[in-house]
Amino acid sequence: MVDEAILRDALSVTLERTDFVSVGKRYEGKVRDNYTTPDGRRILITTDRISAFDRVLGTLPFKGQVLSRLAAFWFERTRHVAPNHMLSAPDPNVIIGVECKPVPVEIVVRAYLTGVTSTSIWTAYARGDRTFCGHTLPDGLRKNERLPEPIVTPSTKAEKGGHDESVSGAQLVENGTITQRDLETVTSLALGLFASGARHCAANGLILVDTKYEFGRTADGRIIVMDEMHTPDSSRFWFAESYARRMAAGDEPDSFDKEYVRRWLTAQGFQGDGPVPKIPDDVRLEAARRYITAFERIVGAPFEPDMRPPLPRIAAALGVKTSATR
Repeated sequence: MVDEAILRDALSVTLERTDFVSVGKRYEGKVRDNYTTPDGRRILITTDRISAFDRVLGTLPFKGQVLSRLAAFWFERTRHVAPNHMLSAPDPNVIIGVECKPVPVEIVVRAYLTGVTSTSIWTAYARGDRTFCGHTLPDGLRKNERLPEPIVTPSTKAEKGGHDESVSGAQLVENGTITQRDLETVTSLALGLFASGARHCAANGLILVDTKYEFGRTADGRIIVMDEMHTPDSSRFWFAESYARRMAAGDEPDSFDKEYVRRWLTAQGFQGDGPVPKIPDDVRLEAARRYITAFERIVGAPFEPDMRPPLPRIAAALGVKTSATR
């Protein structure tokens, strides 16, 4: 684990935003700053921004390094399962990939009945729904219990500031969002990736609870995975060793994903609408520790943060002039 003094010092030097105008056309997502280059590449710079409930909430120390390095780890590890966009990772915050046309849906795979948001599968189940995104759910399940089998629950991709919406694959095909053939392709790839990820996590004492995948189409028509994979932002992880004990006690499972921040916000009465509560430094630090723990448990090696100022370091890795934005 990173020394506490280093974590506290990093609170004031997080990477909030980049503006490398000479790199290419810029698009700012909730967490990543994306640059499309004239030669058909996409540069993804993972900042330290944290988002939940489809809102940007602030920053966490070293979060961008954790996410980008984990994504690179998984992209390398799963190339035999599904093709992905990654070409190189020249900096702890940067992945360079093939530019793709995004498939206009997120593919979410769920293996457990959980969640705290108003659109979560648990919220729907608790109010009596027994069909979720086209899947029939049995009676008698408890919160955080394993589903009979992993299910794919697609989600629409809202514009920045909007809310994603879980829908059935049949609805997406019916309204023309995606073709049946493409839906079958991304569903098959997602289930394969989830099974591979779950096996790796289980070998490291972790439960891969649920996750989302982004897919894109290359210039030559192939559908490949892009963005990120099996990170604490895109996935929910629980500690396997305490899961059964905490379920028996009626407690929430131990986790190290951004669910910790979601729960804190929910306790403040925030679920996505209205002003974002200011997250205290102690909560930011605990969230950062959990991201780092995720990295170390998944990769099986210590997380060693790059302590150099992020903007000059990233600019040097990309061979461009630095920007003045922190």
